[in-house]
This record gives sequence, structure tokens and C-alpha cells, in this order.
Amino acid sequence: MLNLSPSSGPKPKCIVTTTKLPAFLDHEQPPTKKRPFSTLLTQNFTHTLNLLLPSSAAETLQTHLSSSPNFNGKSTYSILHLSPLALLTNPFFTTYIKSGNVLMHSSGRPGIDSPILSLCHGVLRIEVDKPTFERLGLEGKAMPTFGRKHVKARFAIELDLRLPSMVRGKKGFDRIVWAFGNVLTDTLTWVFCDLAGGEVEGKAAIEEHAPVGREVKAEVLDVGKAMVPVFPVRMKEQEYAEAAEVLEWLSLAMLGSPRILKGDDVDAFLSRYRVPNDAGEPMEEDLVRLQWRGLIPPTFAHKILLAAMKAVGQQWVAVDGQAFGGEAYTILINEGHSTTWEYKD
Repeated sequence: MLNLSPSSGPKPKCIVTTTKLPAFLDHEQPPTKKRPFSTLLTQNFTHTLNLLLPSSAAETLQTHLSSSPNFNGKSTYSILHLSPLALLTNPFFTTYIKSGNVLMHSSGRPGIDSPILSLCHGVLRIEVDKPTFERLGLEGKAMPTFGRKHVKARFAIELDLRLPSMVRGKKGFDRIVWAFGNVLTDTLTWVFCDLAGGEVEGKAAIEEHAPVGREVKAEVLDVGKAMVPVFPVRMKEQEYAEAAEVLEWLSLAMLGSPRILKGDDVDAFLSRYRVPNDAGEPMEEDLVRLQWRGLIPPTFAHKILLAAMKAVGQQWVAVDGQAFGGEAYTILINEGHSTTWEYKD
């Protein structure tokens, strides 16, 4: 576990895991239980997905995605304006929560604004400040502050809306309806993604909320001729410096930083960064970064990584995903092994 936090404030965790990949990946039934694949599938509200790979492999990947009848590397989501009470009102409640499967996240700054709501697999999570929590009258848990000064107390409420008891006439459900109708009355802006595919009858349920459709597609950045370090196949146990150096290089490459490019001659007064060379001399290589921005479902990120692994063959590939709540991951695939960095608050 890396210590990447400042001396003051909360200390988020960066967990590093090295995994040997199976010799054969069945793309019809891809792995989901083990890292790195489980990491992508458990981060539900990703807003930015970056893919870094050699330019030759990027061309192969783009050709494959453009010609694939099943997965073309594009996704869609919508922007809605509705109140929390509208979530519990038919036909939206029956179509999308009870029967369907949607991802939803309201606007707001994590840890600051109140309320912030998210919906995944029928579970509605509500983050509110203390005065709002006391007025709601719903069961919840205090969110940890890690001893930070001048941080207002916040509470998290989780409601499984797919339970059989979550119907009109049941005491617990009616309490939620009252709380939404009398306390959480403001209309919120949401990002919305229908994981079930969005049939015609499903689309009719959101028309009254004036959805604005958005397409998520790859933006291609030619990073240029970069100095690529020799990646260790397996990170040595307790070798945190090695893991931190590789992560730093990947982060700079994802940003398209000139610090990793061949011939970079920045003044040492401004930056003393050097490409890691402990495992061998860095090699010159043309790199490409593909970036998707929007509400990105976990299954979409999973399919992107599988397609990239197929395209690169024996070469390396890296992916990172950043979520609305501050969680993030970085994954490096190299020589039959994967190294995963997971950021947890």
C-alpha cells in the first residue's frame, strides 16, 4: 500500500496488487471475479476512462472496434432534471428501478453539497449534511471525517428499492415518500444510463423529464515519441518506491506530459523528473491515448480493456478510470501479468 497523501488531512489508500493473468482469455465468457477485471466492474460511476498503448496497437484496436458488430467502443447516457420523489413515482419507479437496471448520479461536489444521490442495482445512496439528515427521519450512518478540522458532519443513507417491502402502503416505503416529498424537494440534475438497453417503453418513462442524450466516444491523443521504462513483470513485495515510479510515469503519460517525451530538455529548476531506469534503459516508442468522458458503465470499461488486450498481443497496455466520488484505479498489463493500483478514500 502506497502512502501518496499529504502530511495533513485524510489519508486515502492506494492498494497495489500484482496478478498473473490466465494463459487464454475467452472473450465470449470473460473473467469477472479476479483483478484486474473485478476492479473495473466494481467502480460504478466512472466519469473518465483513459487507455494508453503503443500506436501500432491503437490502430489495430480502432479498426477492430469500428468493424465489430457487437461492441464499437461507444456508449450513451442522458442528462435528466427530476426530484428525488420522481424516482418513486410510476412509471419511472417500476420501469427503471423495480424491473430495469440503471445508473444514476446527481450533480454536486462530494463531501460539500447536500444532497448527493446515486442509484446502482436498485440501491439508492443519499449523502446529506446533519440538519438534513435529522429532518429526513431515515436510518443512516455517519460518514468518517478522519479527524479533519472544520469539516461538517455528513451522513449516508442506503435504500434497497428492489426489496418486496418497497411498495406503496408499506410503512417503511411511505416514510421514504414523505421524506422525499417534504425534505428533499428540490429538482436535481442527473446523469442517467440505462444498462438494460433502453427499449421503447422504457424510453417513454423518461420523456417527461426532458432527457438530453450524450454520446461517449473515444478522443484520440497522439502522445508522440515517448521514453518507455522497462516495466517489471511483477512488483516486488514491499517495493513501494518501484510501484510509485511506474504509477508516476503512467500518470504523466495519460496526461500527455512532455516530461516523458524523447528529447525533453525542460530546465531542472522547473522539473527534475526523469524516466525510471532501474530495471533497464528506457526504450523509445510512439504512444497513443484514447479517452472516454461521460457516465461510463463498468461493463463498458471491462469490454474496452478486453478489446485492448486482444489488440496489443504481447505488447503492454494501461488503463485508468476516475469516478465521481473520488475513487480511481490504474491498471498495467504486461507480459502475462497485471499490476493494479486502487485509490480508496
